Amino acid sequence: MSIIGIGVDMVEVERIQHSLDRFGERFMKRVFTEGEIAYCVSMKFPARHFAARFAAKEAMSKAFGTGVGKAMGWRDIDVHKKKSGEPFLVLHGGAEALAKERAMKSAWISLSHTDHHAVAMIALET
Repeated sequence: MSIIGIGVDMVEVERIQHSLDRFGERFMKRVFTEGEIAYCVSMKFPARHFAARFAAKEAMSKAFGTGVGKAMGWRDIDVHKKKSGEPFLVLHGGAEALAKERAMKSAWISLSHTDHHAVAMIALET
């Protein structure tokens, strides 16, 4: 097995809160999956969790070296959580196609957030 890509991203929670306040459901449905939305809004401070997932999507696009846009969309990257609390990714559409094209076997993800920032790191492995 070898690493085929790494990505990291940090997001200001306030920036995500501003988008939630200004665009509400339109922003959520454009960027996040139904499962991500349900999880985040169930939390005491939803913007922190949305920010972590936003960072994960950006980090994944960096690991692939494509950015979000033509090759894959925001909702093609779906952040889930195991019962243990460990995050994991489910890929759809363009992200799933890139993973197959590059023979990706695993995507390792780590998320963290504070009151002000959220960060995600991803490593892709063959």
